[in-house]
Amino acid sequence: MQNHLLTTLRSLKLIDGCKGTQVFAVNPAVSNSNASSSSSSDKPLLRPTFSLRTKSIQGCNGGGGGGGLHHCPSYLLLDSLLPFGLPSADLIDPPVDPFLRPVDPISALSDSFRRLSSASDADSGTGTERLLLLCDLYLEQHSLLRPLADPKLLRRTLRSARLHAPDTHHRVVLSAWLRFERREDQLFPSSFPSPLSPCTATSPSLECPRAALLSTSNDLLCPCRYPPPEPSPSPSSSSSPFHRHEPEEGADADVWFCIGDDEVPCVRSNIAALSKPLSALLCGGFAEAQRERISFTHNGISARGMKAVDVFSRTGRLDEFPPDTVLELLAFANKFCCEGLKSACDLKLASLVRSLDDALLLVEYGLEEMAYLLVAACLQVFLRMLPKSFGDPEITRLLCTQEGRERLDAAGHASFVLYHLLSQVAMEEDMKSNTTVMLLERLVEIAAPGWQKQLALHQLGCVMLERGEYKDAQRWFEEAASEGHVYSLVGVARAKFKKGHKYSAYKLASGLIDEHEHIGWMHQERSLYCIGKEKMADLRIATKLDPTLAYPYKFRAIALMEDDKVGAAIAEINKIIGFKVSTDCLELRAWFLLALEDYEGALQDLRALMTLNPNYMMFHGKLHGDQLIDILQQHVKLWDMADCWMQLYDRWSAVDDIGSLAVVHQMLAKEPMNSSLRFRQSLLLLRLNCQKAAMHSLRLARNHSTHEHERLIYEGWILYDTGHRDEALAKAEESLSLQRSFEAFFLKAYALADSSLDPTSSSYVIQLLEQANSCASDNLRKGQAHNNMGSIYVDCDMLDEAAECYLKALGIKHTRAHQGLARVYYLKNQKKAAYDEMTKLIEKAKNNASAYEKRSEYCDRDMAKSDLNMATRLDPLRTYPYRYRAAVLMDDHKEQDAIAALSGAIAFKPDLQLLHLRAAFYDSIGDSASTSRDCEAALCLDPAHSDTLDLYKKALGTADPQST
Repeated sequence: MQNHLLTTLRSLKLIDGCKGTQVFAVNPAVSNSNASSSSSSDKPLLRPTFSLRTKSIQGCNGGGGGGGLHHCPSYLLLDSLLPFGLPSADLIDPPVDPFLRPVDPISALSDSFRRLSSASDADSGTGTERLLLLCDLYLEQHSLLRPLADPKLLRRTLRSARLHAPDTHHRVVLSAWLRFERREDQLFPSSFPSPLSPCTATSPSLECPRAALLSTSNDLLCPCRYPPPEPSPSPSSSSSPFHRHEPEEGADADVWFCIGDDEVPCVRSNIAALSKPLSALLCGGFAEAQRERISFTHNGISARGMKAVDVFSRTGRLDEFPPDTVLELLAFANKFCCEGLKSACDLKLASLVRSLDDALLLVEYGLEEMAYLLVAACLQVFLRMLPKSFGDPEITRLLCTQEGRERLDAAGHASFVLYHLLSQVAMEEDMKSNTTVMLLERLVEIAAPGWQKQLALHQLGCVMLERGEYKDAQRWFEEAASEGHVYSLVGVARAKFKKGHKYSAYKLASGLIDEHEHIGWMHQERSLYCIGKEKMADLRIATKLDPTLAYPYKFRAIALMEDDKVGAAIAEINKIIGFKVSTDCLELRAWFLLALEDYEGALQDLRALMTLNPNYMMFHGKLHGDQLIDILQQHVKLWDMADCWMQLYDRWSAVDDIGSLAVVHQMLAKEPMNSSLRFRQSLLLLRLNCQKAAMHSLRLARNHSTHEHERLIYEGWILYDTGHRDEALAKAEESLSLQRSFEAFFLKAYALADSSLDPTSSSYVIQLLEQANSCASDNLRKGQAHNNMGSIYVDCDMLDEAAECYLKALGIKHTRAHQGLARVYYLKNQKKAAYDEMTKLIEKAKNNASAYEKRSEYCDRDMAKSDLNMATRLDPLRTYPYRYRAAVLMDDHKEQDAIAALSGAIAFKPDLQLLHLRAAFYDSIGDSASTSRDCEAALCLDPAHSDTLDLYKKALGTADPQST
C-alpha cells in the first residue's frame, strides 16, 4: 500500500503545487490500528517515536490521491493526519517571477529616466504622439519598479501614465487600473452603488469615470466637481452652430423623404449639410437633387428615425430621443458619413451606460457601428468590475478571444495597456486559468518590440510553466530572452529541468553567472540543479548577495530538520521571518514547532498565516488552514475575549507583531463583524510590511462599520494609504461633523502631520491629538497618540513637553516611546541616558532591529558598529547601517570600499538614500557618468528629491555629453 502511495505521489508532480510559495507536509502511511489507538485527546499531537526523516502524505482514505482532506470530519483528521511529518526540500522551489527583472536594474531605471526626460522636453511630433510616448514610458517604468514591490511607487507611475493618457481609451483603462489597485470593488455598495457613479469631493479625481470618458484633457479636476453648467442656449441663439431660427415642423420644408406610406418633410439644405454624400445626393448631379419627394424606404431608417434626423439637422441636439431612435440615427450616420450626427449619437449613447446590463446591451451596437465613445463607456464598466467581469461569458468572449480583439481594434479600443491590465488581473485571480492564457496571447499579439514584447512573452512562459506545459513554457521564455530579457533564461532552465534535462538547466544557469555580474537570484537558480556541498555553497552566496530571497533559508531549515536539529531549523527560518513575513515561511516554522510539540507556537503562526491569506490550503491543497487551527485548538488552553484583550495588550507592548496578529485573529473568530479589531489588524499588517493584506483588513473594517462616522474614518485611511492625503482629510472632517471620536481626530492629525509643519501647524496637530485623547479609546491607541504628540514637540524643540508625552505613553505600556524619550535625552546632551533608554527598548521588544539601529546613534564608533551589524543581521532591509558603514569608510579615505559597501546593498534593495549617497561618493572621485546614472535611478524613485536633483544638475554640468 505504501509503495503504491509513494508512486502516486510522484505522479502528482507535487513540486508544481508549491510554486505558490506553499510548503507541504508529508508523513508515512498509518495503519488503521495505529490510527484508532491515537484518537484519544490526551495523546501528544506528534508521537515522540516518529522518525523526523519520513516523508509522505496520508489521506482520509489511506491514499495520497483520494478525496480532499478538507472534507473530512475533525475526529478523522486527528486520527489520519497525525503525525504530520515534515515538508520536503524537493517541494519548495521558488517560482519564476512574472515581471521584468533587468540584470542591471540601476542602469535600466537610469535609461528609463533619461528617455522620459527627453520625451518631456521634446517639441517634435503632435501632442497626441508625445502623450502616447510618455504614457508608454511611464508604463515601462511601472514594470521596471515591480521587483521592488512598493505599492506607492507603482501607484505613482500609474498616476503619471494616467496624467499623460493620449486619448479616451487610455484614460478609461488607466483610471480603471488605478481603481482596481485600490480594490474599491471590495467595498460594500452602500457608498459606491455603481462603477460609473459620479465622484464625490473625496474621490480620487484621476479615477473619475466621467473624466476618463468625457474630458478632452488630463486636468486633475474632474467634471463631477465643475460648477453647474449654464442653461443650454436656445436654438435661435447666435451661439448655435446650426440654423439661427427653427420654424415649426414642415413650415419651410422643400423636400419630402418617402418611407413606406409616410412622408417626412425636411429642409434640403439642412439635410445636405450633414455630410458630403448627402450633399451630393440632394444638391449634386443625381436625379434626387431635382425631386421634391425622394424614396427612402430601402435605406434602413424608419419614418420616426428620419424625423429625428430632420430635428437634428435643425437644432443639432438629441435630447428628446429615446435610445432606440438614437441607435437608428447612429446607423444612418455611419451609412451616409454624417460625422457630426455620429459624434452626437455616440456621446448620447455613452452617457446612457450606467450599469453592467446597459454595457452588455449596448456594446454590440457600439462595436457594429464603431462608436468610439459608446464602446469606451461599455469597456469602462467591464474594467471597473474586474475581476468579477471574467465570470460573464459574453465579456470574456469579447476580451479574451482573437475575434474580440479584432473587433475592439476596429473600434479603436485594442491596446497594450488594456491587455496588460486584463492579464495582470487574471494572473492574480488564477495563474493557470484558460482566461489568463488567452489574455496573455492577446497581449503578445499586440505588444510592440522591446519591453512590451519581453513582458508579454515572459509572463506567458510563467503561466505555461505553472500549468505544467513545459514545452510551450520553454518556447515562450526563449522568445522573451531573444527579445533581450535575460531573466527569462531562468524560465528556460526551469522548463528544461522539468522535462528531465537537469544538466542542460545547470549549464544555462552557470552561463548566466559567468556572463553577468553575480546576482543572488542567479546562484539561487543554479542551486536547484545541483546537490550536496555545491548546492549549499550556491545558497550561501545567494543569501550573501540578496538576503531577501526566501528559498535559501527554507532549504537550509528543512535540511537541518532532516538532521533532527529542530532548534537550528527554527533559528534559520526565524532569520527571514524577522524582517520579511510570508505565508510559506510561517507555515514552515509552524511545522517545526509541531515537531517540538509546541502547539501554542504553531497555532500562533497558523493564525498569522491565515490573516495574510484567509484561503491558504495546507497539505497540497487538501486541508484548509482554518481546519488545522480547529484541530490544534483541542490541544491548547482557550481564551475568552477578556483573556484575548490582555494577551493583545501584552504582545502589543512587547512589540510582538506576529503574536499580536494571532491574538486579533482569534478575537475576530469570536466577533467577525468587529470593525475596530479589523482596523487594528490592518495596523499590525502595515508594521509587518504586508500592505496588500493590510488594505484588505481596512476594507473589511469599513464594510463592517455600523456607524457612518466610523465608515468615513476607514474610508479616509484607505484614501490616505493609497496616496490621497487631501481626500483623507476631507473624510476625517466629515466624520467629525457627525461625531467627535478618537480615530477621526487621530486621522486628521496624522494626515496633517504628513507634511512640513510650521509652528502654527504643529500646534494645531498637537491640539487635535489632545482632543483625540479626550475621547473614548483603549490604551493601545492612546499610547500611540501620546507618542506622536511627543514627536511633534521634539520637532518644535519643546523637549520637556515631549518627555512628558513619552512618559505618559510608557505609563500605559507603549514600549516604542522609549525611542522618543531617548531622543529627548540625547538632545538634552544626556547621551548615556539616551543609550540606556534604547537598551530598555531592546530588552522589551521582540522585533528590535530598529532599536539596535537607533541605539548606535548614542554610543562610540566601535559600539555603534556592533549595534549596526546586529541591526543588519536582524533586518538587512534597513538602509541606515549600510550608509553609516560607507560613510566611515569614506572618512578613512577608502572610497572604493565605501562604494562597494553601498553597491552590495543596492543590488538587492535599490533605495533612494543609498543611491543618492553612492552618487555623492562617485561625485567626490570625479566619476560624473556614474553620478548621473545613480541620480537618474534615484529620481525614478522620487522625482522631487531636491538633494538628488541638485547633485544631478552638477553632474550634468561636468559630464561628457556622450555619456549622458
